[in-house]
Amino acid sequence: MCGIAALFHYNNGASVTHDWLQSVNQRQQPRGPDGEGIWMSQDASIGLGHRRLAIIDLSERGAQPMASEDGKLRVVFNGEIYNHRELRGDLEARGHRFYSDSDTEVLLHLYREFGTEMCTHLRGMYAFALWDETRRGLLLARDPYGIKPLYYADDGRTLRAASQVKALLAAGGVDTSPEPAGHVGFFLWGCVPEPFTLYKGIRALAPGSTLWVQRGEKPQHTIFCDIVREIIHPSPSTRSQEARDSFAQALEDSVRRHLVADVPVGVFLSAGLDSTAIAALASQHSADLRTFTLGFEEYRGTQADETPLAESVARSLGASHTTRWVRGGDFENELETVLNAMDQPSIDGVNTYFVSKAASESGLKVALSGLGGDELLGGYPSFRHVPAIRRLAGPFRRLGKAFRIVTLPVIRRFTSPKYAGLFEYGHSYGGAYLLRRGLYMPWELPGVLDPDLLRQGWRELDPVARIDRQLPTETAPFPAVAALESSRYMRNMLLRDADWASMAHSLEIRVPLVDLDLLRAVVPFMHTPSPLDKQAMAGCAWKGKVPEALVNRPKTGFSIPVREWLRKETGSGERGLRSWARFVYQQCPGYPGA
Repeated sequence: MCGIAALFHYNNGASVTHDWLQSVNQRQQPRGPDGEGIWMSQDASIGLGHRRLAIIDLSERGAQPMASEDGKLRVVFNGEIYNHRELRGDLEARGHRFYSDSDTEVLLHLYREFGTEMCTHLRGMYAFALWDETRRGLLLARDPYGIKPLYYADDGRTLRAASQVKALLAAGGVDTSPEPAGHVGFFLWGCVPEPFTLYKGIRALAPGSTLWVQRGEKPQHTIFCDIVREIIHPSPSTRSQEARDSFAQALEDSVRRHLVADVPVGVFLSAGLDSTAIAALASQHSADLRTFTLGFEEYRGTQADETPLAESVARSLGASHTTRWVRGGDFENELETVLNAMDQPSIDGVNTYFVSKAASESGLKVALSGLGGDELLGGYPSFRHVPAIRRLAGPFRRLGKAFRIVTLPVIRRFTSPKYAGLFEYGHSYGGAYLLRRGLYMPWELPGVLDPDLLRQGWRELDPVARIDRQLPTETAPFPAVAALESSRYMRNMLLRDADWASMAHSLEIRVPLVDLDLLRAVVPFMHTPSPLDKQAMAGCAWKGKVPEALVNRPKTGFSIPVREWLRKETGSGERGLRSWARFVYQQCPGYPGA
């Protein structure tokens, strides 16, 4: 895990400055405390920067920016390539010679062999920038799920790229005027939806895509993998038992690969089936398993307290376990640091920040997380609620807006105002998902945003229609919701929060359940009457001996007492989240004061 930077004057005669690259590196220092590198071309038209967190090949041979033997290629890379050993063997058989044991060097040789189509061979989480001196072009790439972030600013003359929005802001040279779609998106979803940021000049590179920028030519954007298409258009499924065996093998294979490192690897352990399954599988491949659980004093002794069960699971696995307790005072003391580390505003991520802090303070550089299991195996209530909303709202579609206007004043006094919009929005996947996941409803946005900014942002974002175009009405409910949760909630909030919250402590979080090969093993089941669930995963991981307490424990989710900590207001959890959202939003650089 690292921080990368690139500056390319591809359509003018300007020169790259060392100061710009240094500014990005300095802002991204926590992402890579083990080393720093800057390279600029002889004509100063292109420059690359890197902050290193050494995980594989800890020697100087793994330092970046890394050059090919002839100096014609240069790369800066953030992430891990889990199949780098197999790729290396294949490339060596094709005549390539390696000079390090790092997965970074594989990228250079893979590009030389396959060019811009190299990403179809990669398995892992990654974002990289690769310079080709011969073609005078820069290749940006990002993994299919978007686990690793990559942001860029392109004004038609110069391309700037970095791992963090705040790094681009710190270095300067980008258009920082408000991006309406980003601001509207944040209040709709509680996070900024990609590709938007809060700034007009900065965009997220689409997951599963490359951007090729060549001197004097128009940039070319190519999608090489679309997770939504992978889910809703599956390959032909195999027979049931064969498919189950394939799932078990893919699950174990993913965890095994995610353990590969030249430093110790730990596991974040909650009382849920996702993290316990990962811990159980990791224990089969690690002689010294270390696990971590976060406990909140406000929840101690209540049903929301996950620590007793997590500690029990750790003992059964023979793991060396650490429980870190967090109090309201800890949050208050860390609040400024948390907000500074939060790259884009989010209503989540604080729990990951504190458990990452505990893991880092114990000396770990890598930890596995159970993130992704709910999206893959139908663990969220949305898998039931979204189809139910569509069924209920469909026959009453014509009532729509009139029903909301008439009932809203009464409904909002007793329950969530979302219910008033049931018939107006609930008849399609896009509208039903908005009702399920939305933080603010569309008709509430005028109360928190400037009218002109809201109008422009809603038009550009077009959230409901955008989803409906992506998911045909005939799409089966389970894969439809899996696609929505994977490409929106998980990508825009959970994965992004895991990145900034862990990188604040120079820790790499790996997510074995967010893996393309594993997804492809599960997708055939999504289109059957009996999709795989958490129990199936637990059975595979525990070899049929899942602890009884885990099986019978009701799902509670992993909550944090932010509302209590902030003491901003009392009332429903929804109002508490809204208060936190406004607070976080107001701390953003360039906050428009809306």
